[in-house]
Amino acid sequence: MLLRHGKSSWSDPDLDDDQRPLTGRGKRAAKEMGELLAEKKLVPDLILSSTAKRARKTASLAAEASAYGKEVKELDELYLASSKKIVAQIRAHTPEKVGRVLVVGHNPGLEELVDRLAGSAEEFPTAALAIFEVSIDNWRDLELGVRCKLTGLFRPRQL
Repeated sequence: MLLRHGKSSWSDPDLDDDQRPLTGRGKRAAKEMGELLAEKKLVPDLILSSTAKRARKTASLAAEASAYGKEVKELDELYLASSKKIVAQIRAHTPEKVGRVLVVGHNPGLEELVDRLAGSAEEFPTAALAIFEVSIDNWRDLELGVRCKLTGLFRPRQL
């Protein structure tokens, strides 16, 4: 599962990009996506998040709302990562026994990954959630050309 960080604030021009916080709308959307995961019985076994403040907060709010109950693994390498780098981080940081993974990150890498896995161009705004069924036995087998099926694409304004 792929979740783009919630809407972030640009109100302080002196903040470094990775320090921008979520807006109220971004916080609400992150919580709604977590509630959606719980409602659909898709609580992740592992959450991997970019270390950017807006991604960490999105991951935290979604984790809490979904009743995830574990530590969110924060990875510097997911900050503004390309689709190829996102896949590499999933492969490197997901233990074999983990079934369902949620990655919280940024565009354009996440949208590119959604497009490549889905086989079609999809709009992926802030706090959008894409859910895939992936035909692999082990996370080390994940690659951009792997067979998978987009089973859900949720955007905050549609909820």
